Amino acid sequence: MSPELVSILVLVVVFVIATTRSVNMGALAFAAAFAVGELVADLDADGIFAGFPGDLFVVLVGVTYLFAIARANGTTDWLVHAAIRLVRGRVALIPWVMFALTGTLTAIGAVSPAAVAIVAPIALSFATRYGISPLLMGAMVVHGAQAGGFSPISIYGTIVNGIVERENLPGNEIALFLASLFTNLVIAAVVFVLFGGRALWARGAVAADEAFGTQDSAEKEKGTAGAEKGTAGVEKGAVGTEKGAVGTAVDAPDPARLTPARIATLAALVALVVAVLVFDLDAGLTAISLAVVLSAAWPDDSRAAVGQIAWSTVLLICGVLTYVGVLDQMGTIKWAGEGVGGIGVPLLAAVLLCYIGAIVSAFASSVGIMGALIPLAVPFLAQGEIGAVGMVAALAVSATVVDVSPFSTNGALVLAAAPDVDRERFFRQLMVYGGIVVAVVPAVAWLVMVVPGWG
Repeated sequence: MSPELVSILVLVVVFVIATTRSVNMGALAFAAAFAVGELVADLDADGIFAGFPGDLFVVLVGVTYLFAIARANGTTDWLVHAAIRLVRGRVALIPWVMFALTGTLTAIGAVSPAAVAIVAPIALSFATRYGISPLLMGAMVVHGAQAGGFSPISIYGTIVNGIVERENLPGNEIALFLASLFTNLVIAAVVFVLFGGRALWARGAVAADEAFGTQDSAEKEKGTAGAEKGTAGVEKGAVGTEKGAVGTAVDAPDPARLTPARIATLAALVALVVAVLVFDLDAGLTAISLAVVLSAAWPDDSRAAVGQIAWSTVLLICGVLTYVGVLDQMGTIKWAGEGVGGIGVPLLAAVLLCYIGAIVSAFASSVGIMGALIPLAVPFLAQGEIGAVGMVAALAVSATVVDVSPFSTNGALVLAAAPDVDRERFFRQLMVYGGIVVAVVPAVAWLVMVVPGWG
């Protein structure tokens, strides 16, 4: 049995054990990376740790730390209150506002994970407050980010168009952008209908103070903040946390009022956006720095915030991605791609490359996968039987639409940002949803973009 096949089988075993024995998958993946790296790939510790996602570790810790402080001092409550006023009480519009916001950020140049890191904590706090499915809200944020992700001036768009130009393939920047935009828009519409959107429309408009004022309104929203845990700790718009360690409902100020701590936190959030989008600073390091400043200024609000960092999510994601790094080091991903590229039937090779892009991208860098797979498609694209524009668009869509997976950066940020949920249950929901996207979207993209022969 080849080393590459062994490494894939070990990954399957990790999934099975984590699912059946409730062991943290990240811890299992670290152990698997050690075993496969040392015994199969002949890697030393430095080689194994080369795949550790240090940048993602900092992003997850920094963003969840900053927004734990924002929840503690009531800033997220204030933002939810403002959002309701903005849409005149139409709760059903908020998921679409978040979709449009993340799409706009990525379209004008934000890296997709940075846009999700900025928007997801606010969106998920809103979902908690109003009893919206966190899966619905998280999917709307991620698909919004991907909808704008391939504009001609976006990061993803410029990278993929650069690869196409370097490989001397025909390209169409607008077709690439529209393919991603419409694919994610359609998926978002389906998710909205299937996961509670119709019920939100039926709910109609609500008063901005409805979830914040009285015990009666809190009872109406019962099952919102505590739905996943079966608690009713929503009284007077409790800021609450999973352990009840940060803040209390009784002492929380009016959510509509801007306190000095909330003003400073809002300024920090604006500073995060400007630092990431304008100055191209690292989102994780910037978020941690801002959180430290707020903690020093208001230690009472921030004392328990470190405990609210999504450490189990950090372990899970970093462990799995470290193992994927070992797969990359030993050539498993390249081995699979080259095996498919050597198939003599261009249309079959095309759909298999789309699936490889989707599956691997669910665990690894989307842009990195596209950079590896587009050149592999060059030989059969040169035969002229498949349109290059459609193939590149199908690969781009397949490799990015799956970023809702909890193992991708965007999915991990959504999982980490959701307050007051059963994280294991939410993780399984994201994993199942991501699996459905992986199974369905590449085939549809191939059928719509490749088979007709775009370009």
